[in-house]
Amino acid sequence: MSGVAIAQEPVDLDMVGKIRQEAFHRSQVMATFSHLTESIGPRLTNSPQMAEANAWTRSQLTDWGLANVHDEAFEDFGRGWEFSDASVQMLSPRVAPLHALPKAWTPGTNGPVEGEVMLVTIKKTEDLEKYKGKLKGKILLLSEAREYKPGEKPTFHRHDDAGLGELQAFEIPRDKGRDKEDSRAERVRKYTERVALTKATNEFFVAEGVLATLSISGWDNGIIRVGGGGSRKADESVGVPELAMVAEHYNPLVRAVEADRPVKLRVNVAARFTDETDQPGHNTIAEIPGRGRKAGEIVMLGAHMDSWHTGTGAADNAAGVAVMMEAMRILKAVGAQPDRTIRIGLWSGEEQGLIGSRAYVERHLAAYPEPTDPAQKALPGSLRDPTGPLQKKRDYGRFSAYFNMDNGSGRFRGIYAQENLAAVPIFEAWLAPFHDVGATTVSTRNTGSTDHIAFDAVGLPGFQFIQDRLDYFSNVHHSHLDTWDHIQPEDLKQAAAIVASFAWHAATRDEPLPRKPLLEND
Repeated sequence: MSGVAIAQEPVDLDMVGKIRQEAFHRSQVMATFSHLTESIGPRLTNSPQMAEANAWTRSQLTDWGLANVHDEAFEDFGRGWEFSDASVQMLSPRVAPLHALPKAWTPGTNGPVEGEVMLVTIKKTEDLEKYKGKLKGKILLLSEAREYKPGEKPTFHRHDDAGLGELQAFEIPRDKGRDKEDSRAERVRKYTERVALTKATNEFFVAEGVLATLSISGWDNGIIRVGGGGSRKADESVGVPELAMVAEHYNPLVRAVEADRPVKLRVNVAARFTDETDQPGHNTIAEIPGRGRKAGEIVMLGAHMDSWHTGTGAADNAAGVAVMMEAMRILKAVGAQPDRTIRIGLWSGEEQGLIGSRAYVERHLAAYPEPTDPAQKALPGSLRDPTGPLQKKRDYGRFSAYFNMDNGSGRFRGIYAQENLAAVPIFEAWLAPFHDVGATTVSTRNTGSTDHIAFDAVGLPGFQFIQDRLDYFSNVHHSHLDTWDHIQPEDLKQAAAIVASFAWHAATRDEPLPRKPLLEND
């Protein structure tokens, strides 16, 4: 099949050669990556560091000669937040430091607070009533203890031939609604209950005088995996200080409480909201303009620039941002003059539900009508009922493709075709010049959970690359270990070369990339 595809789909080997030379021998990808992670640091959406990242990437893209460099605002995302210090110390039955970090968008303690630990079980709003009048001055344990299970995941993983072969097998989806868990109604119910419980719990803990809460980290081996808590919205209660604690320090607290041994802790969190009112988030956009009659057509590449707050957002997703920026730099450096415009989007709000990329798609490409039912309006776009036919914007018909990176820093091994079978032979041809650096596989499978879904959901070609996992899902993802040291520089160089080549070929082929049929929301 590959030989036929190469014969049918032209590949500009002269340009690929120039791209490889620039990417492999004059790379700047690590300079970009290092500044994002070690000079700017974590980039929680709407934090001061995210604003710094927007400004710095605009400056870099401008210096490289890109055009139409600007930030584009999207909806009132919420308030900015940052923290500068956090500590938990056991005071009794013995003195010991415990390792924990705060959840985003939760308040600080305004100095150290001391209190006795209490274990609570709150799974529904009705559970709150049994704790009324019992929580004042307490530090609450919200999670159950968890048994340690060693060796469940390899700490470092690269695809072998067998694994890549498995990715080429397509799994036929189950019938919609066959499993209760698969139905949209069930997902809406769970989401609505979770939001209501969070809101009620935040308000209840404040009213009851709780000092702070602790939850167990989602991973073992001393890793703190933590996301958001409280609320980023100015009109909602932010609750009390919330922290996630390493499992090996959290479990002994639960065991002590269950054995009726009193435990006293001191908690100190320096955290603050940086805005009084809800603020819009911002995507950073730039482009290499096309030329001639196809200049109004668009090829796009992107990655989310926001991150969580406890590491430096290195694998998730400064790696993707650095690769996509490097791809644009490479194209400018080799003098590329594409027929179609090549545009880069550095998204914000991805970690809260693809908010930035969805907003871009809705503004420029296509959107379903906004619901009028307040209950529907309160849901994220992925859970809303269809409200009418897709409303296509001016650029919808002129859009060719979107390429995304957001699965850590691992080497590209190929690309997911998102069931776009007509794209498979095209991608096989484009990958052929990179077989020698490990990129060989085109999978017909869908992959999700990142920004290409915003494009795919409205029928536009949006793609994510197949990557080696490295230790992304064993040590790094959303954890305080998401730092520079878990990155493979050579992998980023390889990825940047492939992205630049894919963007060039998409922007110069005779026809836009083929589209698969648009499926209505299930």
